[in-house]
Amino acid sequence: MPITNASSGTNVYEIADGIFRINTPTDTVPGGFSFNQYLVLDEQPLLFHTGPRRMFPLVREAVESLLPVSRLCFIALSHFEADECGSLNEWLAAAPQSMPLCSQVAAMVSVNDFADRPAKAMANGEEMALGRHVVKWLDAPHLPHGWETGYLMDSTSKTLFCGDLFTQGGTGALALTGDDILEPSEAFRKPMDYFSHSTNTKALIEQLAREAPETLACMHGSAWTGDGANLLRALGGRLVAG
Repeated sequence: MPITNASSGTNVYEIADGIFRINTPTDTVPGGFSFNQYLVLDEQPLLFHTGPRRMFPLVREAVESLLPVSRLCFIALSHFEADECGSLNEWLAAAPQSMPLCSQVAAMVSVNDFADRPAKAMANGEEMALGRHVVKWLDAPHLPHGWETGYLMDSTSKTLFCGDLFTQGGTGALALTGDDILEPSEAFRKPMDYFSHSTNTKALIEQLAREAPETLACMHGSAWTGDGANLLRALGGRLVAG
């Protein structure tokens, strides 16, 4: 993986056609932890997640290794939390033509107040062409947390930007894996209990599974390749079981 910052270990790796994981390993928890952002290279480039505000220089440096930051059109977030959008306004300043992209609820309750420019607020099932990539917004309130939560599905590369689902501890040294990530993510989830235990979890998981993703772009840890529908349903079974 190309290292874009030797001090932090920030690195970039193409996990699917035109989609790049930006990974920064940290020691914020015992055993290590990682923060990932995903850049979609296209006519209208999109960055999914910003990383925490203090990580902005590292992520910007990584993006600059792939394209001028000023070309970014969309700064997308799954839900309103520091590692999702902590540096949103820094990105909006660096890319003057860009706008936030989020759910309608996120725009209403947080983003349009916090951000220096209004958001493109996506409805559930709404699609948008970035060029050759077409992305669809999928509302997923309280999965894992936050009323405003949602995910992006790139139907072109069959990649689901799945945020905090399948969060794995460790530094995410392997950018893309086909090995099991359910057990490691469950081992990380259960002691912290950061899922909301929503009553409609099964239906929300099924909505994601029906998109049949072949790559899961996880925010923490390795991205994953394989039968995403099957893995999502397996996660749903664990969540429903408690």
